[in-house]
Amino acid sequence: MSTTTDATYRNLLTERRGAVTVLTVHRPDVLNALNRETLGELERCARAFRDDPGQGALIVTGSGEKSFVSGADIQELAVLDPRGAEAISRLGQRVFDLLEQAGKPVIAAVNGYAFGGGCELALACHLRLASDNAVMGLPEVGLGIIPGYGGTQRLPRLIGKGRALELILTGRRVKADEAERMGLVNRVVPRAELLGEAEKLAQAILENGPLAVSAALEAVHRGLPLGLDDGQRLESGLFGLLAASQDMHEGMKAFLEKRPARFERR
Repeated sequence: MSTTTDATYRNLLTERRGAVTVLTVHRPDVLNALNRETLGELERCARAFRDDPGQGALIVTGSGEKSFVSGADIQELAVLDPRGAEAISRLGQRVFDLLEQAGKPVIAAVNGYAFGGGCELALACHLRLASDNAVMGLPEVGLGIIPGYGGTQRLPRLIGKGRALELILTGRRVKADEAERMGLVNRVVPRAELLGEAEKLAQAILENGPLAVSAALEAVHRGLPLGLDDGQRLESGLFGLLAASQDMHEGMKAFLEKRPARFERR
């Protein structure tokens, strides 16, 4: 399997491992905090991932041993007026929406502190693996603000309104084991095994039909806010569209012939 590194960005590292891309937020001097420049680079990277058929899955992590992303850059936030604060919030929301709506799996490998904007970045990913030293939380109320990059919306949808409000209103931070129990992360793994486990998860997804994976992501993302009837109508429509795809024909034929399916990326 080929491995290539892209030096396009100043605050991100990207590495291609076959069809899996590893994106590392790299601002070690500030524990990988998200400033405006880094958000802009994340936006460019998310668009490139979405638009490149050769990139099948994205793993998002942070550089160093301590921090995934420690939050937004407080030095930038502290000088914002109301208009500037709303604008940076909308930028963060737009960037994280791009990741969530990429149509391909995005996996957070939470390798340490994930506070504020870092926790919100993890929430925007479809799946979350955490190292055993990870700590997560939304401490914004302690700074006199609220989560602004989608946290007040995604966290209740993920772990329920009551638990989400407890974390948001107290700013309490949770360690990896508690995060797993409340459904904030899918699984906790030893720090040394985190990226390897994230890549195994990505590869397991990539063995399946890419159109079906994309449709499943769309069905869940678009269907979750709907009532059950409307959600099932969306599901049926996507199910019908897949029946016309080469992926479905290859998947069914491979099953009947008792062989692995050979799906093509487009």
